[in-house]
Amino acid sequence: YDANRQLTVASRPRASNDWMYQKLDSWVGWDSHNYIAMTLDTAGQVHVAANMHRDPLVYYRTRIAGDVRTLVREPVMAEAKLERRMTYPIFLRGADGQLVFKYRDGGSGNGNEIYNIYDTATQRWRHLLDTPLTDGEGQRNAYFVGPVLGPDKLFHIAWVWRETPMAETNHDLSYAQSRDLVHWQKADGTPLPLPITLKTAEIVDPVPVEGGMINNNTVIGFDPAGAAMITFHKFDAAGNTQIYVARREAKRWRIAQVSDWRGFRWDFRGGGSLDSRLFVAGAVPVGKDRIRVSVIRDGKPIDFLLDAATLRRISEAPGSSLAEQLAPSIAVPSGMTLNTVEDAGGSGIALAWPTLPPHRDLPSRPHPPR
Repeated sequence: YDANRQLTVASRPRASNDWMYQKLDSWVGWDSHNYIAMTLDTAGQVHVAANMHRDPLVYYRTRIAGDVRTLVREPVMAEAKLERRMTYPIFLRGADGQLVFKYRDGGSGNGNEIYNIYDTATQRWRHLLDTPLTDGEGQRNAYFVGPVLGPDKLFHIAWVWRETPMAETNHDLSYAQSRDLVHWQKADGTPLPLPITLKTAEIVDPVPVEGGMINNNTVIGFDPAGAAMITFHKFDAAGNTQIYVARREAKRWRIAQVSDWRGFRWDFRGGGSLDSRLFVAGAVPVGKDRIRVSVIRDGKPIDFLLDAATLRRISEAPGSSLAEQLAPSIAVPSGMTLNTVEDAGGSGIALAWPTLPPHRDLPSRPHPPR
């Protein structure tokens, strides 16, 4: 989004410093949910979906491979009636490399997860699933992290259920896995009929409403043996916020407390985008017998090192983030934070830009200078 809040795609050859800007017919307000998703298909066409929070489809596709000047807005992707209240657009790759698009249809506390798949030959989208992946039954909705493709060649997803738009109503950490994004199962291989509901879901940890768990901070990672793990946070018995990991072992999920913080309680409440005090990352193997769990607490990166066999904490130490590394070379005005996004393709390219922190999707005063 440019200085006038207009959705913009910038492009340049790798060997040049000259940027070309293509302005698109969409303008953002103050809603921090309205992020941008972009990808290229196997034919080199650029796909952009953006600026949606319970909004009709905002989606563009190029007509000439790699040429952002040919981006054209598409009024319908797969089915118009399911594209009127869209949020959380994500492009990903299926088991055979197919381009997949997922999003939430509906609102917070009442929404369903929809998956579409793209046919490069016909340049058309269709539903990947004949039914939503999950169904809140008109009473709740699921907030997902994933799918994440693991070393076992399975796609893993973790999610919380949320009763209302109020952040404190998240509950019941859940999990599912799939080989093809179509047929889903529990960790023990038991098939899950779709749509998955609260009653049929595999519950990893029955965290209650107001239990200190929040959506988007239920992140999938893997241990040195390739087993899936979930990093999340919740309140401990004393009411402090703590970091936890979950790992499927034998016939049950093992829950291990990672942090041992005293006097720290993130008691989030209400709707809109929160100025989050915690961000968690998925578990990462370190050698054959260690696991690293990285978090950011009140803007400070922290690395936990765990024993891979017992999940016991070995150490807690200050970590590092790309934002901290770049901060000395990028001017960040007072009151702003430096955001970063690294290229998912592993090119080593990243974007960095300072903004005001989330403000529950309301205007900030005074407006920042251009």
